[in-house]
Amino acid sequence: MKVEVAQSEDQIKEVFHIRKTVFVEEQKVPLEEEIDEYENDSTHFVLYDEKMAVGAGRFRILGGIGKVERICVLKSLRGKGAGRKLMLAIEEYAKRQPLSQLKLNAQTYAIPFYEGLGYQVTSDEFLDAGIPHKTMKKNI
Repeated sequence: MKVEVAQSEDQIKEVFHIRKTVFVEEQKVPLEEEIDEYENDSTHFVLYDEKMAVGAGRFRILGGIGKVERICVLKSLRGKGAGRKLMLAIEEYAKRQPLSQLKLNAQTYAIPFYEGLGYQVTSDEFLDAGIPHKTMKKNI
């Protein structure tokens, strides 16, 4: 598996296809909430297994903090290290920016995954698109 910064139009289409599959189709997030006004201000990542796009995520900088968002992996690759590979690639990218901290809003079921990567819960539970989340942060 390898992770690439999505630069071509085809790669961006792959990112949106994966996000729509996971968030819109599986989790029933409305499309207008999933694809938002921050798409053009974000760096998008795509995870490949061989030549097939199987994961996606995005990254942007807000007030000097790196924000990791929209992390998703197709169902067939979950639990096989794909999400970890994606996150580590985004973190490596973030370390090349003038940042000292990353944050993300984790769906509560995924908190143990992010804790395993060194993130710590920093908020109470809240709903985003009707799904329970907590904010998590990590110093880099």
